[in-house]
Amino acid sequence: MDEPTSWASFAGRLAVDVVECIDLERAPHRLAEPGPWFVVVDFEAFGRGGRARAWRFAHVADGGPAGASSGSAPGITSGDTWRGPEPGSWHSSMDRDAYESAVRRVRGHVREGTVYQANVCRVLQAPLPVVRDGSAPREPAADALAARLAAGNPAPYAAAVHVPAASGVDPVWVVSASPELYLSLDGGALASGPIKGTARTPGGLTDKDRAENVMITDLVRNDLHRVCEPGTVDVIELLGVEEHPGLVHLVSRVRGALTPAVAGAPDRWGRVLRATFPPGSVSGAPKSSALQVIDELETATRGPYCGAVGWVDGDRAELAVGIRTFWWERGPHDDGVLRFGTGAGITWGSDPAAEWAETELKASRLVRLASAAGSDRRA
Repeated sequence: MDEPTSWASFAGRLAVDVVECIDLERAPHRLAEPGPWFVVVDFEAFGRGGRARAWRFAHVADGGPAGASSGSAPGITSGDTWRGPEPGSWHSSMDRDAYESAVRRVRGHVREGTVYQANVCRVLQAPLPVVRDGSAPREPAADALAARLAAGNPAPYAAAVHVPAASGVDPVWVVSASPELYLSLDGGALASGPIKGTARTPGGLTDKDRAENVMITDLVRNDLHRVCEPGTVDVIELLGVEEHPGLVHLVSRVRGALTPAVAGAPDRWGRVLRATFPPGSVSGAPKSSALQVIDELETATRGPYCGAVGWVDGDRAELAVGIRTFWWERGPHDDGVLRFGTGAGITWGSDPAAEWAETELKASRLVRLASAAGSDRRA
């Protein structure tokens, strides 16, 4: 079977047949050209060693949700069944003892006044080799995993981007079930929907969750102030409760109007991303100090996890925070690895065991779905 066609899907917008990839750190002005551009930005982008890229495709249509077979477009169907890693093959970049030690160290930083909050993450990974069945090796079927997540863990900002290495264009393999809006732009209105606070049920949300959400909402408000007109940035919803499969989140909404200088600039997306990236909900406050703490404590790079994924099309855009996200890569010394990130926001009120449990809660359902040997096939 031939390698599947390059394709992308985000919140119902579908694209096939990659044309080119651009580097957003070197040429953010290219996003002003006709699109849409499908964007994947690493958490470590913009000066911290990661990549910020966007792909343009030959054919684009609005359809059903990402990964849903009823909304599939010609060319994004590999026909493969999803065959994920063995359930017991996942390895965490930090085990429980190491993660709880990191939580205690963040609490020490809070006590010393270095940070008020820092998001500490760990990366799960499992071997997932290319498929060999007598033909040329094929990358794992991103479309099949996207369909599995759409059925078992539907998400408002579900996304997938698969550009195989065989395409000749800079490759990418990302499948996300993100519930969180990083940025949207429509008619000059820039909005964000930070999530902070996670529990199994609404009754499990704590005062610590609410305080953390308010803290990060204020950080996002300050980020938007850097590119928005004074007096236009408002918190339009605070501490809303959203239910998702297996858990609930506290979500706030912030909105402002871009300044004319930013809105009219060819490199406006370079300015907006540098003002707001990485998302405050997955870094901490103050952001610069939190990033230093993250670099000190985390033992694996996050890559597209906690970065951004979505699309930009002229003066309209929708970008999710890259949480609940899988990414696959083939390295020089392996035949392919599937990764998934999970984390929690740490404050002075954090209990190390409870924060570890939160990372387990966020990961368990999705890792279980990705580990199963699926029986569904894309039509």
